[in-house]
Amino acid sequence: MGESLYETDFYGWINQQVNFLHSGKFSETDMDNIVEEIEEMGKSIARALESRLEILLMHLLKWQYQPSHRSKSWRITIVEQRLALAKLLRKNPSLKPKVPNAIAESYADAIIRASVETDLPQNTFPKTCPYKFEDVMNKDFWPEP
Repeated sequence: MGESLYETDFYGWINQQVNFLHSGKFSETDMDNIVEEIEEMGKSIARALESRLEILLMHLLKWQYQPSHRSKSWRITIVEQRLALAKLLRKNPSLKPKVPNAIAESYADAIIRASVETDLPQNTFPKTCPYKFEDVMNKDFWPEP
């Protein structure tokens, strides 16, 4: 059995499937792979939420626990992640209920990364996220030591 277009030319497969759907040729669509790809898109969007939160939380921890090293770069990263998170949630409002769990998941990794970047022991940082999501997203929130 030969390889399918899905396996050999993903972009070509996408265009083929779009054409089938636009022209109403539903019986010719590769429904199994379409479903798989849509599920993966959803997972990817959820991963983007966690990834952006992790970077933001890590930088807020660095900001709070290593004030002598604060830099314009850290400030830019914090602002950039806030803007990107706001946009992600604006375009995907059904992600909002996932935020509390995403914070918990992301915070654990943020501690590890903040520890590596600051050379501070992991137990320097609180075990659970000390910030409310509303604060994390507030442009005026800059945690102090």
